[in-house]
Amino acid sequence: MRMAEQTLELDRDKPASTFSQRLAAGLAPLASFFRVFRNRMEINALHDLNDTQLRDIGLTRADLTSAFLASTFFEDPSEHLTRSARNRWRLSSFLRSCE
Repeated sequence: MRMAEQTLELDRDKPASTFSQRLAAGLAPLASFFRVFRNRMEINALHDLNDTQLRDIGLTRADLTSAFLASTFFEDPSEHLTRSARNRWRLSSFLRSCE
């Protein structure tokens, strides 16, 4: 008769994080804030483009306005613009395939 081997697993604490890991974790929210701020400035620069140039990248002036209205100050409006451009591209692709 064989005996099944049994092991006892103890809860072990996670290894202590290093100073650089703690520093990176502490600076992550600050880096995120600066990324959102930079993206807002870039979207503001899109207002300088004419309608044809905006259409070339799949956006409209209404998309720019709605991106700012749909996001709070601490949210990234570029995600909204990306969704708008992709949805417009999918719709145009669908309409072309129906012709």
